[in-house]
Amino acid sequence: MPPDNLIPIGVLGPEPMVSKVLKVISASFPSFRPLALPYSSEEEATRIAQEALPDIEVLLLTNPGLYRRLKEELPPAKPIQYLPLTDTALYRALYRVRSRLPAGELLLSVDSFTPQAISRLKGEIGEKELRFVLFEGEAHPSASELAGFHAEACRSGGAHAALTTEPEVARALREQGVPHEWVVPTDSNIVVALERALLSTETRRSKEAQIVVGMVNVDDFSKQIRLRSSEHDIQRFKLDIHRMLIDYAESLEGYLTHVGGDEYLFFTTRGIFERETGGYKTIPLAREVGKALGLSLSMGIGFGRSANEAGTHARTALRKAKEAGGSSCFIVREDRTLIGPLEMADPLNHDLSVTDGALLKAAEEAGMTSAYLSRLMASVARTGKLEYEVQELAAVLDITVRSTHRLLTQWIDHGLVEVSGYVKVPKGRPKQTFRLRFLEDHAAARLEESFR
Repeated sequence: MPPDNLIPIGVLGPEPMVSKVLKVISASFPSFRPLALPYSSEEEATRIAQEALPDIEVLLLTNPGLYRRLKEELPPAKPIQYLPLTDTALYRALYRVRSRLPAGELLLSVDSFTPQAISRLKGEIGEKELRFVLFEGEAHPSASELAGFHAEACRSGGAHAALTTEPEVARALREQGVPHEWVVPTDSNIVVALERALLSTETRRSKEAQIVVGMVNVDDFSKQIRLRSSEHDIQRFKLDIHRMLIDYAESLEGYLTHVGGDEYLFFTTRGIFERETGGYKTIPLAREVGKALGLSLSMGIGFGRSANEAGTHARTALRKAKEAGGSSCFIVREDRTLIGPLEMADPLNHDLSVTDGALLKAAEEAGMTSAYLSRLMASVARTGKLEYEVQELAAVLDITVRSTHRLLTQWIDHGLVEVSGYVKVPKGRPKQTFRLRFLEDHAAARLEESFR
């Protein structure tokens, strides 16, 4: 998807936490274009945030302690979100400290958590030999005050180690040689914060109610019909399919209609569809239909600025799914960029979620048709495999070995594919293996872009 159509989000915090957030964005939030805003000290955080504000739509803080200060110092024009402190992050930090220290009574100094949260933690884990010393100073202490509290507690014997949520405090304790653990938000905490950030943006609110058109095609429908011995069995089979699709449309708060034969059409809104698919990652309907009826589905999803445009894009996406061999789902966005394949009945091992225009153009110039590209993307996404022998590629593309050799020559000349090695066989010459460089480079480019 072109960067202009993504929602710019600034991620402000220490470099390790910024990198952690960017990984989650890359994996689960295709609507965001992240801008990394790492700082080495909190003193420069306000300046960095002010300089970035014109270029972002929402600011995410990895350090909750900064939130109150920046809310007062920055103009209220842009929403500010932060990573919440939760019990799960505290559990992980506690486990790491416990694994490093001898068995027996454990005394820990803690900042940023309320007595109620600590009491709940002790009650849930039921560890009687665990004691906490809580910071009881002013409501918004400086990093030096917190570091002094932890250092004094450990040196006086009141604590064996410190648990802190502040990166600058952790740095100061490390320099002083004080045993400590930095309480870092978990990936689930980050996902929750990013969802809040997404919902707070103007772009998101405007797209929440955007119409989404979906087209569903039952693979090998005619063959399935021929397997039924009577008209009653055929009608029951069709009703079973219709019932499951109605349930799916209901989960999307959408509307379903049977177009005829093996095809169905549904409408929903973009916000609901994104939530139900886990950020355009998986289609649970496909797995349910596979288990209950032994069927596979091909799906095309269309986004658009009008219902007509969304419907046209849904048809294009369905065509891509059928070209990929069925049992696939693709999405065509309003700018005609492609997302897919989404996870259907089988889990995906490789994420190739967005195909950009440059990749499509390069493939077209090398003689790679849309059908071949769809099949290759689906195969790599399902298996995670980038290296193939010519016979394997022929099976994926559903063409002869001779035709595959001819295509490989073209693709190698255009730099899309390279010879990666040889496989010894009992008789004859070793077989060549070919690496799909263009898909490897595309996945790497997406990851690199998420870290910019």
